[in-house]
Amino acid sequence: MKLITALLVAALGSPVLGAHAAAPLPGDFVFLRDVDPTIIQDIRYATANNFVGRRLRGYDAGECIVTRNVATALKRVQQNLKPQGLSLKMYDCYRPQRAVDDMYAWAQDGHETPSQHLYNPKMRKEDLFRLGYIAKHSGHSTGKAVDLTLVKLPAAPSAPFDPQAAYADCTAPANLRAPDSSVDMGAGYDCSDEKAHTNSKAISPQQRKWRDTLVSAMAKQGFVNYRLEWWHFSLAGGGNTAFDFPVVRPR
Repeated sequence: MKLITALLVAALGSPVLGAHAAAPLPGDFVFLRDVDPTIIQDIRYATANNFVGRRLRGYDAGECIVTRNVATALKRVQQNLKPQGLSLKMYDCYRPQRAVDDMYAWAQDGHETPSQHLYNPKMRKEDLFRLGYIAKHSGHSTGKAVDLTLVKLPAAPSAPFDPQAAYADCTAPANLRAPDSSVDMGAGYDCSDEKAHTNSKAISPQQRKWRDTLVSAMAKQGFVNYRLEWWHFSLAGGGNTAFDFPVVRPR
């Protein structure tokens, strides 16, 4: 453990103290907005609008951070989508290991919550690890995995998320779920349900068209989709080191 800690310190350099003392990003990480500011960002784990119902550890800002290769590939996807009147919208990018640990601890604490059932309508939180929805390690921590969707242009702002509202669960019709400015993919982001599986048969032809558009656009730039989540993509190649620096704003 001491050796691992020493290696992480060597890789990351001095610790980041928070959003107001942001240090340069380690390795080849970049802020996505520095590469393509036109890509919309809605980083859910920096808010209460997620399955845990609170901000996750390590998300000091709602910023998309990825490796430079991922950022440039996303820029190419965005350029190809623009003539179709579409934009990418990022839900999650680099995820600190401490946030992964936070998710895992939450899934194991035995306490069912109202916010959880909006995202996991048919299962208990302890089932999420067993079924592969939550893991002790995540490709997001390498900076090579992203969660995203499509938005029609010109982008309309979403209604604000109200943590006290009685939203329907993630499998319900889009107008009943928590507000989102994206196209209707048939199931909400982070929905732990078969309806959210990329090739689910329980969606409409139009919802299938949107999923196919997203998968095709991402695949053309080398991204691979995770079959249980229509929103999750990763870019092959490069290192697989998991990082733990916090998500902060650019200086």
